[in-house]
Amino acid sequence: MDIREFYYELPSELIAQEPLKERDKSRLLVLKRETGEMEHKIFYEIVDYFEKGDCLVLNNSKVIPARLIGEREDTKGAIEFVLLNRVKENIWEVLVKPGRRAKLGSVFVFGKGLLKAKVLEYTEAGGRFVEFSYEGIFEEILDKLGEMPIPPYIKKKLEDKDRYQTVYATCPGSAAAPTAGLHFTNELLEKIRGKGVKIVYITLHVGLGTFRPVKVKEIEKHKMHAEYYEIPEETANIINATKEEGKRLFAVGTTTTRTLETVSSPEGFVTAKKGFTDLFIYPGYKFKTVDALITNFHLPESTLIMLVCAFAGREKVMKAYEEAVKRRYRFFSFGDAMLII
Repeated sequence: MDIREFYYELPSELIAQEPLKERDKSRLLVLKRETGEMEHKIFYEIVDYFEKGDCLVLNNSKVIPARLIGEREDTKGAIEFVLLNRVKENIWEVLVKPGRRAKLGSVFVFGKGLLKAKVLEYTEAGGRFVEFSYEGIFEEILDKLGEMPIPPYIKKKLEDKDRYQTVYATCPGSAAAPTAGLHFTNELLEKIRGKGVKIVYITLHVGLGTFRPVKVKEIEKHKMHAEYYEIPEETANIINATKEEGKRLFAVGTTTTRTLETVSSPEGFVTAKKGFTDLFIYPGYKFKTVDALITNFHLPESTLIMLVCAFAGREKVMKAYEEAVKRRYRFFSFGDAMLII
């Protein structure tokens, strides 16, 4: 498929620059997969679309202050790191900017020497593997020196860092938030539970795989970057019981969807496991487990919009995006949401 098939025009003023005051007051476009019919709601009304016995799956990954600003030890040239994956105790895969300064063997200093990093090798994706050295506890140093890696299309300073975390984020490791979950409040989750819906958690640490741009014209040639995931035993058991009972599985976000589909059998049952996934979902993919998808509005020509098109059909999704632009929905990380059923 040609990448241009996933392009749409988006006025820049529709890119949300800050979250709404109340998480669950964002707008919700409901798209019905079979007919293409659309409904326009407020996010808290999503509770009406659940039935007793359904299962809601959330990604509990927590964003770490993964952006580090420092300098090269010898030349004092400025450098930016974004932490992606922890490979070993002190070895991380990172994005570097500008890359020309991060040559093999280079040493970088952060926080006046509180943290140092040595470049060990290049990654296939153009990043680096680096080894950090420090005294004390790495997570505490990162909390002190690191910044939240807000997406570059958000120009406004985020006043409350917790608004770039889901209310159920418990497992640190992501370089970006699984943003579909930002709309949920604890109160809304309790209302959903009150309808007899089971709520379970998986972990996928959001990294380069989710946001790396597609740079090839034929999308089938794109290679996803691997991201770490975990499916707990309890989660797998509840999901499988839901499928056996013929009830629906609601996935919150493309990260949750990719994780579930990675560990699914052809019959739609999942296995409790941990590892790395580089699953690339685009039109033509046959979904095995996910029955309904809760997601945000994504960048043109991104792997995220390709996944959504695979789930609901490209023409229906692009028509829904056109309608969302027309109705002035808010787009991207802090924007409005879609429910596809």
